[in-house]
Amino acid sequence: METVESGAQELDAPVEVGGHIWLNGQLTPTEHAHVSVLDHGLIVGDGTFESIPVVRSQPFAITRHLRRLRRTCEALDIPLGSTDEELKSAMSLVLAVNAGRADHIRLTVTAGQSTMGSARVLSEPTVLIGSTSRIARGATANVVIAPWCRNDRGRTTGLKTISYIENVLAIKHANDNAASEVLLANTKGELCEGGGSNVFVVIKGELVTPPLSAGCLPGVTRELILESTGATERAIPMEQLASATEGFLTASTRGVQPLGRIDNQRLDAPGPMTVSAQQAFWALEQRSLDP
Repeated sequence: METVESGAQELDAPVEVGGHIWLNGQLTPTEHAHVSVLDHGLIVGDGTFESIPVVRSQPFAITRHLRRLRRTCEALDIPLGSTDEELKSAMSLVLAVNAGRADHIRLTVTAGQSTMGSARVLSEPTVLIGSTSRIARGATANVVIAPWCRNDRGRTTGLKTISYIENVLAIKHANDNAASEVLLANTKGELCEGGGSNVFVVIKGELVTPPLSAGCLPGVTRELILESTGATERAIPMEQLASATEGFLTASTRGVQPLGRIDNQRLDAPGPMTVSAQQAFWALEQRSLDP
C-alpha cells in the first residue's frame, strides 16, 4: 500500500441556515428567534440534537432519529413533552417555509432555562427546529489520527449531546493537518469513531466497524449500513489501521464518504466494498424515506 505526504488542506464549506426557525411551538424568522441567556444548553451544553437529512423534500429515517433523540433525552433526564407527531409536524412546517435551502433538519432539545451553574432547576425543555443547506463534502475524506482518545466509559458515552467542544477541536486539528476529519482511539487503544462520524475499514478483505462497546455513537447511517451490507462489528486495535486497504466514514451529514488517506497512508478510494456500501445506501434511500 502506497504512502504519501499530506496533500492540500481539505475544508468543508459552510452551511446556510434556513430563514425560519421553529422554537418552542412557534415559527419565527431566524433573526428574531432567541433563547434565554440562562438556557442550560448555552450555559453548560445541557441537551441533545439530531441532524436529519432531507431526501425528496422529506426527513430521512425520521423514526430512527426520533428514537435516538428520546433515548438520549431519557439518559440525560430531560422530560421532552412533545410527541413524535408534533415534532414531525413542526419539521414539515420548517421544510415548507424554508423550501430551497433545506437539505438537513437540525432538531435541538435543551434542559431549558436554569442557572449560570451546573445545577438544573425545574424548567420546560427548549425545543428548536431549523434547517440548513447541505455541507459541501469532497469525493473522499482525508483523516488524521488524533493524539487524544475518546472516553469509552463516561456518563455520556454513546449519547448525542450538544456538548460538542471535543468535536470542534477535532475538526480544527484535522483542518490544521490538511484533513477534514480525525479518527479517535478509545481508552483501550482501539478504534472508536471519527470526530463527528462512524468509521468502516477493510482489513484482510473484511469490512469491519467498531462495536458500540468501543464507545462510539450509535449513528443512524452506521446502523443502516450494517443492515444493508456484510459488515462486521469487532474491536479494531489502532495498529491494525496500517493494514487497511479501503474504508469510509458514515454520518447523516456525510452519507457514505470514502477514505482517501489515514495520516500519510493512502487508501483505495473508493474501493470495491466502499462502492458496494454506497450503492446499497443509495438504493435504500430510493426504496424508503423511513427505513
